[in-house]
Amino acid sequence: MSDKHIIINVGRQLGSGGRTIAKMLADRFGCNFYDRELLNLAAKESGFSEKFFEQNDEHKGFFKALFHFNMPFVGSSNFYSNEFSQEGLFKFQSDAIRKAADSGSCVFVGRCADYILRDRQDKVDVFITADLDYRIEQVARRNGCDAAAARKLIESGESERASYYNYYTGKTWGHSASYDLCVNSCLLGLEGTADFIAGFVARRLGL
Repeated sequence: MSDKHIIINVGRQLGSGGRTIAKMLADRFGCNFYDRELLNLAAKESGFSEKFFEQNDEHKGFFKALFHFNMPFVGSSNFYSNEFSQEGLFKFQSDAIRKAADSGSCVFVGRCADYILRDRQDKVDVFITADLDYRIEQVARRNGCDAAAARKLIESGESERASYYNYYTGKTWGHSASYDLCVNSCLLGLEGTADFIAGFVARRLGL
């Protein structure tokens, strides 16, 4: 645990164990942990329902299907405003991320937090990958499906994440140039990977 204010942004491939590793890092450094919790914060910022943010989470192009969603907001005043747009929703989530980062040390999972907090000096941006066969196995187990279906889930989910990330950041999702550290979780296991990243964070931020 560190008394110094730190931010760790974790990007991850589906099935890589990235979320689990991110939670381990939050516990290790005594940080607040934000994954889907950000959706609740963004909902509070905007006045829209959390379910709306859940449906559109890390999906570029979701706005095409907007009007197929029944009652997506809490109040109706924003419905025809400029805030009720794809970019408006991203802004609400960005504001929530910045407020959370200002309030204390945090570990953020995905949602372009590395880009949104790009001007901060107290952060480390990490991307977690894993071998495809391992990721297929993990996704198949988690979703109760066969390998072929798991592969399709990975391809679809990662295509959406990449499109979302690339659109809003101007960077390339999963490319080493977009992060401070990229690591394959298969090599050391989840706990070993968390230990390795923790060591990197400590040296990078002078903890």
